[in-house]
Amino acid sequence: MIVISSRISLPDNEVEWQFVRAAGPGGQHVNKTSTAVRLVFDIAASSLPDECKQRLLALRDHRITDSGLLIIKSQHSRSQLANREEALAQLVALIQSTTVSRKKRRPTKPSLSSQRKRIETKKRRGAEKSRRQQKDFD
Repeated sequence: MIVISSRISLPDNEVEWQFVRAAGPGGQHVNKTSTAVRLVFDIAASSLPDECKQRLLALRDHRITDSGLLIIKSQHSRSQLANREEALAQLVALIQSTTVSRKKRRPTKPSLSSQRKRIETKKRRGAEKSRRQQKDFD
C-alpha cells in the first residue's frame, strides 16, 4: 500500500513501474543497466476519491497526459531503488497537494481610513505636480 494521507492510500497494483536506461553522463554503467524509472499512474482508473481525481486532472502539469495518465520519470541517481523512491515521493506529493482544499476567498472592502489616505495621497501628489508646471501667460 502507498500511503498518501491518514484517509487516502493506494494499492500497489495501481502504479505501473517501467525501468529504462538513463540518459546523460555515467560512463559504461549507463549503457549496461536500466536505472531510470518511469512511474505510470492512471488517474481515472485509480481508487482515489472523485474530488482528488478531478483536481489532479485539472492541474496544468506537464506530467499528466491528455488521456489522464500521470507519468513521472526519475533518473537522478545511479541506483534504481533511489530513483524508484524519488518517483514515488513525487507521486505522493502531487496527490497530497490535491487533497488540501483551498479556503474560499471572501471579498473585502477597503477600510474608510485607507480610502481617505489614498485620496489624500492622490491630492497631495497632484498638487505637487501642478506646482512644478511653469505658468507662462506672457
